[in-house]
Amino acid sequence: MEVSYYPGCSLHGMAAEYDESIRAACGALDVVLEELPDWNCCGASSAHFLDGDLAVQLSARNMLIAQRQGRELLIPCAACFQRLKHADKALQEHPGHWTTETYERRTPIFHVNDFFHRPEFLKVVKQKVTKPLVGLNGVAYYGCLSQRPPKVTDAEAPENPTAMDDLLRVLGMEVRPWSYKTDCCGASLAVPRTDLVRKLSGDLVEAAQEAGAECMVTDCPMCQSNLDTRQAEIEAERGKQFGLPVFYLTELMALAFGDARAARWWKKHFVDPAPLLGRKKLL
Repeated sequence: MEVSYYPGCSLHGMAAEYDESIRAACGALDVVLEELPDWNCCGASSAHFLDGDLAVQLSARNMLIAQRQGRELLIPCAACFQRLKHADKALQEHPGHWTTETYERRTPIFHVNDFFHRPEFLKVVKQKVTKPLVGLNGVAYYGCLSQRPPKVTDAEAPENPTAMDDLLRVLGMEVRPWSYKTDCCGASLAVPRTDLVRKLSGDLVEAAQEAGAECMVTDCPMCQSNLDTRQAEIEAERGKQFGLPVFYLTELMALAFGDARAARWWKKHFVDPAPLLGRKKLL
């Protein structure tokens, strides 16, 4: 199966391990990723605050490229996913305003969770597991950008999504229930308002620990960065120890599939997952 792939800027930079793990997981499932040729930044997360038209035009260009490719489109970054979904709808509603090229809306757009959660993939994922994540307790953290607003994202359960929970259970992990799975981590305020990011991300880390989680699992590079890189600051500010590794979903998929490359991704994490995985005999 060939799928168009829009990595976005983050996966070519700070979230390189996310990109590598997606490619590894897709390879195990016989999914061939064809990166969109000559793709451009979608404008997340500043463009739509500064210039609404430019924000649509940036992502619309990518959607037109995807339309020419004629395949399903996989977008792993939650912010990119939301911006391209927004452009998709803008092109449908006012086609002549954005481009002279005919837009036929023939490109199904998938975020990571919904892509792998389809029944045909869930079955194969289960078959590919050679190292079940038995004994590993965690929470699934979706963040807000892949779910809200539902009129843009088309999320069926924006307040309580379950796709990642289901996938993690298929991998053998024990998914702890909690009520913070779509709360905001602070998103792109990491630079201008670090204090707010520490507060919002700190509430999430603390709630995860209270739920009995030993780790957190996400599908967004911005969320992973905020929860992982700020955890030491959060601990110092709150006078508590957390030490919760923050995994990408696809890192755990590749690990459960027995991919030896998974070990090199842990070095990119600020909270080292190796001790936890070692205790669980998953290394």
